[in-house]
This record gives sequence, structure tokens and C-alpha cells, in this order.
Amino acid sequence: MKKLFFFFMGIAFAFGLSSCDGIGSGDDGFDETLLYGKWQEGTVYERYYATPIERVMANGDTVQANGTTWDEGDDVYEDEAQLFNWTLTGSTLKQEHVGTFVIVPKLYTVKSLTNNEMVYSDDYGSEHHFSRVN
Repeated sequence: MKKLFFFFMGIAFAFGLSSCDGIGSGDDGFDETLLYGKWQEGTVYERYYATPIERVMANGDTVQANGTTWDEGDDVYEDEAQLFNWTLTGSTLKQEHVGTFVIVPKLYTVKSLTNNEMVYSDDYGSEHHFSRVN
């Protein structure tokens, strides 16, 4: 009888795991085409001190796309920008920053994405607010 009980508990557990898709289950996500363009982080006041900017570009019909990021507040301009690849799955935005010898992955949760505004947060509690600049 114990074996039968544990057998059915194992099956129930397996079905329970297979029905979970992880974080964002049931979340239809965001339209990735809204990401395409040039985004500037922060309010007008914050931009006076630092101006992190991201340009998100599509890469044909592939799942992974390209982007660049730079900070004019640190005298880094678009022609010197850091490259990154990105994917948007549900509300999870993954950026893989491409360095000379290393790729640094960063995961964010998209909170809002419209034609003019993008807000995402990381696992450390930092929230990033962007406005479209073109």
C-alpha cells in the first residue's frame, strides 16, 4: 500500500512540475517591437548628471537581436557604445553584454513597455525608467 501511495505522489509531483513554466507563467508578455529604438534613462533632472542611453535594434527575423548602450555623462558616445544581444520572453528581458573576452548576462523584469516609456527592474531592487528619444 505504501508503494502505491508513493507511486501516485510521484506522478502528482511530476504533473505539478510540468504544468509550471516558471516566472511569468500565464503572462502574455510585451510586444518586442516596442523595444526597437533609442531610449534614454532617467528624468530630465537625472540626465543632467548622467545620461545612460540604449539603442535596441531588430536583427532580421531571428529571435536574438542587437543593441548598444553608452553613457554620455561618462564621456562615452554612441560610436564607442557597448554591444549587447537581447531577447524578450514574456516579461523577462535578457541582455548579454559583449566584452572583449567575456559575455555578461543581465536579467530584467519588464514592468511597463509603451511607445514612449520602458520600465524594467533587476533582482537587486533597482528599477530603470527610460523614455524614447527617437
